[in-house]
Amino acid sequence: MARGSKSKTIVWALMALLILGLGGFGVTNFSGGVRSIGQVGDQELSTAGYLRAVQDEVRSYEAQTGSRIPMQQARAMQLDQLALARMIAFAALDHEADTLGISVGDDNLRDQLLSQRAFAGVDGTFDREAYRFYLDRTGQTDKQFEEDLRRELSRGLLQAAVLSQTPAGEVYAGTLTAYLAERRDFSWATLDQGDLDAPIPDATDAQLQAWHDAHQADYTLPQRKRITYVWLTPNMLSDAVPLEEADLRALYEARAEQYNTPERRLVERLGFADMQAAKRAFELLGSGDTTFEDLVAARGLDLSDTDMGDVAREDLGTAADAIFAAETGDTVGPFESDIGPALFRVNGTLPAASTSFEDALPELRGELAEAEARKLIDDQMEQIDDEIAAGATLEEVANDTDMELATIDWTQDSSDDAAGYADFQTEAAKITEDDFPQLIKLDDGGILAMRLDSVLPPELQPLEQVRDDVTQAWEDDQIAQALMQKADTMIADITAETDLAALGLTVTQERDITRQDFIPNTPQTFLPTVFEMQPGEARSLPLPAGALIVRLDAVQSPDMDAPEIAATRAQLIQRAAQGRAQDIFQYYINDVQNRAGAQINQTAVDAANTQLQ
Repeated sequence: MARGSKSKTIVWALMALLILGLGGFGVTNFSGGVRSIGQVGDQELSTAGYLRAVQDEVRSYEAQTGSRIPMQQARAMQLDQLALARMIAFAALDHEADTLGISVGDDNLRDQLLSQRAFAGVDGTFDREAYRFYLDRTGQTDKQFEEDLRRELSRGLLQAAVLSQTPAGEVYAGTLTAYLAERRDFSWATLDQGDLDAPIPDATDAQLQAWHDAHQADYTLPQRKRITYVWLTPNMLSDAVPLEEADLRALYEARAEQYNTPERRLVERLGFADMQAAKRAFELLGSGDTTFEDLVAARGLDLSDTDMGDVAREDLGTAADAIFAAETGDTVGPFESDIGPALFRVNGTLPAASTSFEDALPELRGELAEAEARKLIDDQMEQIDDEIAAGATLEEVANDTDMELATIDWTQDSSDDAAGYADFQTEAAKITEDDFPQLIKLDDGGILAMRLDSVLPPELQPLEQVRDDVTQAWEDDQIAQALMQKADTMIADITAETDLAALGLTVTQERDITRQDFIPNTPQTFLPTVFEMQPGEARSLPLPAGALIVRLDAVQSPDMDAPEIAATRAQLIQRAAQGRAQDIFQYYINDVQNRAGAQINQTAVDAANTQLQ
């Protein structure tokens, strides 16, 4: 049994250890031999066991992350401390089990050992060579390993005894389920600009300036990098690339399967052990005594297991003619196939398609021109790179080559022109004023070089530059305020009997809504507000450029007999029981460790750590 899988038996202990760490163990130093790093109660902590525990902890982390970590990094992450904490807890539980006389017999131990998949051979039975290989790899004798396994099983018995009487938490689950499943019936409507009693007057310059002054953060440009760059992409050159018709026709011929596709069928195929079974199934289909879906289910399969996708005649062998003559929904067969006798169901028809050279020409021209443009850029790269390395400015490079010169005030949100390339974003993020321009390759075959001219500090844009944005924001705010005032006036007269539609509102009625539901086009505070209200009560809520009116019509008790509610309650009961079990076992581990006591030889631990590579 691999040590990583052995730890699953005491899962609650492991979760407790993640919280406990090394705290509360009463650790002290004492002098001891190098074969041992310490003692818990009457249980010795062997140096070899500690080394295996640390290696197991590292392997477990590597398995979770999918990447290897050096031992120095593992120790920086305190994985060695977690391994030691785990050893101390296990030893304390072993001490407790010995004190209580809890153990497993030889027969039980043998059964557990023989059942471990890690030691199974090709025939699935216990393989002594696999067992011996594992012991050699981990530096253990069979006696040491089997004693560890016996102790683990004993710990499992101890854990089961402690957790056997964990209360289920039904009252807690019932209360929470009732809260979550409680339902509301309510009516609501929104007010927008069309509901205003009078248009909002135009803003004065003073009002716009006051808004701009009060919301400076909204109109302040972030820190930017002013970057000058030269770039050249295949798209810049493609229109000027000369193309030969012979090359275009050759590309068309190479894409023949793309531009000329034969008729195809969407087909499902169900295989049988022999032709007689396939014929019997086909007869049952013909008589209406079964369906294709029933036949698939009877074989323990899903429909997805029978899906052949879209297939051509040459993919279907002797079944081709029958399948291509069948209508959508028909089942034909049985025919021999590469999985034996089979029935075939036709689910759709894909007609043949043909694109002429003339119709394909724009696509062919674009593809070929781009490929030729990439070659032209590759041919220029060395010359351009040499010119930049010789000290030419980007302006000079743009003047001497096909590259285009541009400047951008860059932030991480920039996406125009060259800033739309991931390579540009990467270089712009790290460039400094001390960096010299270097030629980089873009992912579409283009090239680019950049220079940082300056770093621009955050800058408040003057009103005249953002007047349109300020005007729109001011108007939206004025509309929202006016509509909220109107909504507040309306709700003062709304009662449980009021016909909201008679107030000129477009009303939406919601029924059986729970706290977990979602109502589109409403603010986050909408449902929490509804569940605070009393029947017949009406409230108003602000919207970005409007207002919302809601009236609570009724409070519905949860339907505790509904299947989904019963399932929720069962899940909550299970979670409550698991949470209590975890807490109880954690408290038990604390008590056991405190009573057993722990003495750790830190010098021995440090010496053992030097062996970890």
